[in-house]
Amino acid sequence: MERENTIQQALRHGQSIWCDFLSRSLLRSGELDDMIRMGVRGVTTNPSIFEKAIGQTNDYDEDILAYVRQGRNREEIYTALTVADVREGADHFLSVYETSGGGDGFVSLEVSPMIAHDMEATVKEAKALAELVDRKNVMIKIPATPAGVQALRRCTAEGLCINATLIFSRHQYRDVAAAYIEGLEERQTQGGDLTSVASVASLFVSRIDTAVDKALQEKGERDLLGRIAVDNARAAYRDFEELFSSARWRALEGAGAKVQRPLWASTGTKNPDYSRTLYVDSLIGPNTVNTVPPETMKAFLSSGCAAETVTDDRQGMERRLAILEAVGVHLDEITARLLVEGLDAFETAYLSLLDGIGKKGRALSGEDVG
Repeated sequence: MERENTIQQALRHGQSIWCDFLSRSLLRSGELDDMIRMGVRGVTTNPSIFEKAIGQTNDYDEDILAYVRQGRNREEIYTALTVADVREGADHFLSVYETSGGGDGFVSLEVSPMIAHDMEATVKEAKALAELVDRKNVMIKIPATPAGVQALRRCTAEGLCINATLIFSRHQYRDVAAAYIEGLEERQTQGGDLTSVASVASLFVSRIDTAVDKALQEKGERDLLGRIAVDNARAAYRDFEELFSSARWRALEGAGAKVQRPLWASTGTKNPDYSRTLYVDSLIGPNTVNTVPPETMKAFLSSGCAAETVTDDRQGMERRLAILEAVGVHLDEITARLLVEGLDAFETAYLSLLDGIGKKGRALSGEDVG
């Protein structure tokens, strides 16, 4: 019998590994199919990923030229290109979706970062993107701003599958989980089917250590370096266990509802002094997803360790988080800043890609692109 790889071992412990990247070449080179055979069970995208895939390659030039000649503007071309890739990716993962009972096999597509603080616009765009992709295994990504949390509730009530993204704090996480539960309750009241609704709550990991480590070093504190990002995620997982074991949740589960799984995002290691697989090895456990960049995935396959770890060292977790506050590093302030920076980064990537599409369109066709 062929030996299980670490991705398959993680699945035995309840964690699905998704790939945090998508591009035309990944889809059509056979590389994505190879990942699926290795056990990868989904894909996530965001404006930064598409900026790399579309803006920094020539793979999409033919389509860009065709769309320019059709008179489409930059935003329309961006939507057409990303929807096409996500639709094709969803087709690759359809068998995973079906064999997992609708639990895995999703490909995520994010709403525009320009509307992150507009609930009505977010709901409208989420519904439009889901309709354009027209695949049951698409998840629409919505940033977990206050407006985004309310949009998540509305979209869940209407039966959309939502990936709540850019979660940094436990407060954000609890708000997102509560909105998902409220949306399902509303859908149930309206007589809607709960069994087809799936959702993940994407909590960003490595960026926490980057920011906290800097603050600790400024204070001359070194004992907590490289520890807080995992502790923050593990604390959110404990919140997940409590929220999704309540009597309120059990009533929904009895009607066929799926738990909203915590998804660990930003799990590539940014500090070269830390293990390349730190944010994968340390957060494996039941009902979780880890969306892993391709290079981190290679490292996990070659040197990672798959064991249930997300519930480890809870007393140590509580102690370290308390010490962090005591030394004057306030995690809530850091996570609030990281949300703003994350939104800014996605907005910058989105605008950069639109600018790149415009320049490519002019270079290829000689025509201005609106």
